[in-house]
Amino acid sequence: MNHSVNESDIRQWLQEVQHPAKGDQNVVQLGMVEAVELAPGRIHVTLGFPKRPDPLKNYLIGAVQACLYRHAPGGTEIEVDTVVKEPAKAAPKGIQFNLDQLREVRNIIGIASGKGGVGKSTVAVNLAVALARLGYRVGLADADVYGPSVPTMTGTEGVEIEMYGEDEHDTLFVPVQKYGVKWLSVGHVSQAGQALIWRGPMASTALKQIILQTQWGPLDFLLIDMPPGTGDIHISLIGDVPLTGAVIVTTPQAVALADVFRGVNMFRNPQVNKPIYGLVENMAWFTPEAHPDEQYYLFGRDGGRQMAAQLDIPFLGQIPLVQGIREGGDNGEPVALGSRPDSQAFLEIARKLAESV
Repeated sequence: MNHSVNESDIRQWLQEVQHPAKGDQNVVQLGMVEAVELAPGRIHVTLGFPKRPDPLKNYLIGAVQACLYRHAPGGTEIEVDTVVKEPAKAAPKGIQFNLDQLREVRNIIGIASGKGGVGKSTVAVNLAVALARLGYRVGLADADVYGPSVPTMTGTEGVEIEMYGEDEHDTLFVPVQKYGVKWLSVGHVSQAGQALIWRGPMASTALKQIILQTQWGPLDFLLIDMPPGTGDIHISLIGDVPLTGAVIVTTPQAVALADVFRGVNMFRNPQVNKPIYGLVENMAWFTPEAHPDEQYYLFGRDGGRQMAAQLDIPFLGQIPLVQGIREGGDNGEPVALGSRPDSQAFLEIARKLAESV
């Protein structure tokens, strides 16, 4: 450890970590930094939480870890522990989730992909808007804890999320409502630009809170924008959330087949056994903004349709690679709100999904 780093430096760094539910106050101002221990190559911080548990506890631990990694010399071992400030009665280990908030949700659909970079979140957001335009009651939970993008795509960044309840076991989030959809994302309860450094169990707990501790109310569809891949977080999520089924998002390349195959097998595993309502082929072709009638198949033609046939799952449709979809996502105005051909593509996929379910 660089001996120029001392406890005062660390407490100064940690003033960057604000508590999302406490206005502009940071963890140092709130008196949450109980202890700082320094050793060669190691920083150990203990955070104190009151007897009444904080529903954002896991987020704050991750945010403190991220802050320390940013400032500490490379290779420093970072450890963050917690203590209860006041004596508390023994409680069951971990947060005990229940399904009460999902009792009025008719269908819970996971939007998944075998890998990142295929536009899964773009499809999820626009599919939610399209279903709402068709008259359905829709919510979307952004469970991508490592790269939450739904706040940006929906123009809801910086919105203060309302919470109420007595402790972390019954505290409820109130989702943001916009474009006829109820939205809630890990990004809504973390600071803009804050890197989230969470280990698997912490990430699993965070995303379950987003889904199971939110006041969704009556919904026809709750879409879950799942993290990319097929790891432990996905298995944990599928095990605790009563998914009705899933939609797989891919790009047309032949090399994407292996990723799609892993995603399909995850849901077809006998211990999971959830139906796959279809496959969406994103970036199916490129259409220049100035030449809307031209189509260039940059990644191959009809690859998603062929994958769906090979894996015996329904093919829901194709989404082109056009500038308007990217601009809509950046500006917080999903393209499915419009009337252009790419907007109609999402509406048609939404109709097919609703019919399948």
